[in-house]
Amino acid sequence: MGGRCKGGDALELGQVVLTKNAADKLKQEEVRDVLNRYINKDWGELDKEDWEANDHALENNGRILASYSLDENRKVWIITEWDRSATTILLPEDY
Repeated sequence: MGGRCKGGDALELGQVVLTKNAADKLKQEEVRDVLNRYINKDWGELDKEDWEANDHALENNGRILASYSLDENRKVWIITEWDRSATTILLPEDY
């Protein structure tokens, strides 16, 4: 799954891709739900310091990382590169 997106006022995603593992294991609606949260600058289950770092990265061309719990045993990460050229949806074991 891939595509180009520009979300919200300040969050450009670039080319959006899933790792093969994420594409195989995630349901389409799970991907849609976490990507919607991400576009709306909901960084998921991060501590305050990481949340603030993402907000700072929006203003200063930094890399953005979010983490979402799908259930007790499954997490998904979304990472947007500093230059906003690409956003990757992946599982922690893909990193």
